[in-house]
Amino acid sequence: MFFIDTIEVEGLGNRHYLAGGKQTAVAVDPPRDFDQVLAAAARRGVRITHVVETHIHNDYVTGGLELARVTGAAYLVPAGALVSFARVPVADGDTVTVDDGLELRAVATPGHTPHHTSYVLQEQGQPAAAFTGGSLLIGTVGRPDLVEPRLTEQLARAQHASAHRLAAELPDETSVLPTHGFGSFCSSAQAEGDATTIGKERSVNTALTTDVDSFVARLLAELEDVPAYYAHMGPANAGGPAPVDLTPPAVADAAEIAARLAAGEWIVDLRNRVAFAEGHVAGSFNFEAEGKIATYLAWMIPWGKPVTLLAESPNQLAAAQRELVRVGIDRPAAAATGAPQEWVTEGTPLASFPRSTFAGLAEHGTDDIVVLDVRRDSERAAGHLAGSVHIPIHQLHKRLGEVPEGTVWVHCAGGMRAGIAASLLYAAGRDVVAVDDGFDSAAEAGLTVVTG
Repeated sequence: MFFIDTIEVEGLGNRHYLAGGKQTAVAVDPPRDFDQVLAAAARRGVRITHVVETHIHNDYVTGGLELARVTGAAYLVPAGALVSFARVPVADGDTVTVDDGLELRAVATPGHTPHHTSYVLQEQGQPAAAFTGGSLLIGTVGRPDLVEPRLTEQLARAQHASAHRLAAELPDETSVLPTHGFGSFCSSAQAEGDATTIGKERSVNTALTTDVDSFVARLLAELEDVPAYYAHMGPANAGGPAPVDLTPPAVADAAEIAARLAAGEWIVDLRNRVAFAEGHVAGSFNFEAEGKIATYLAWMIPWGKPVTLLAESPNQLAAAQRELVRVGIDRPAAAATGAPQEWVTEGTPLASFPRSTFAGLAEHGTDDIVVLDVRRDSERAAGHLAGSVHIPIHQLHKRLGEVPEGTVWVHCAGGMRAGIAASLLYAAGRDVVAVDDGFDSAAEAGLTVVTG
């Protein structure tokens, strides 16, 4: 008998796995904060003897190297990956014993990266599950454009071939356990459903239901912008990430917060967007701790710029720190917890801006205002407000000068990204209204929604 435990990192949209038998186990694509992996092994009463990577990751900093060091496990990395640390290079067909009657077989599945490798868990020689990383996902595949533009079409064709190889070599009942596809921008599309098998993918996955030319054309046409911080993840992983430090940052008082703002540093308020709009430190930005803070803050902040975190509680601060180390934002310059009144010097007023809904926008009318849509291109193409301006949220901080004059009513699909955008605009001196509403409500409110 064997077990497979799933360790989910919702903020980045990834899954990591611990698989093993009665005594020993293997960790697959572990997150940087691998204490969750150690806890899972402790619950199972097993020792981690192997740590494996399906590829050099582009969307998060791996914990694999340090996990292997801490546990004494063998660290398996695809042989084709150029890395600067000692590891066990893995080639197509290599096998390692995980536990009695349980082994892991490497299967070369290039496409997401040139060196991408999947691992088939075999019990008594029979395939039971495939850890497919960024190759075959649920209903889709990993995107092929994260390595080098000149290789994108070649890698897209390799994705098609790799998917077909897995489908041809593995029984229908084999579980497919990808790392990406649950919100990660490493996926070419988002997963439909929570679990899958080779047999199911054979009937629904576009890589397996369409010819290679049609598949490649569609895949390349649907690719969207790559998060800017991805450019830093691959080199960090290839170089060997440093151990994580999750100790609390230095505490900043109101005077230090003001000084850091004056120096051009980023002050990030982690509270929810409602509380932020009601009162915040003037010049600070709002990235909700409960939102995709790792994705959007890492995407937008100039890489390496010092960041100070403001949180309503130590727990909120600690959770945000954990999210940020996963994408290489290792140590906040400083932090403060409590209420915004404590973060400003005596006599300094808090800043605030109004919130509304699409019904409120319809009631106000759009003649004398700017309606700003900060959703992605694909979201806008599916339906947008007539006459609205479009700047995707991840581009807004560099394109603030393109927002027309006037009061800006900013919206996204649900409110979180509009909250970020409103904070950026307000800090830049614009009059702003954050539309905190689901976009489905726009047509219901009587606003004109057009497609294309």
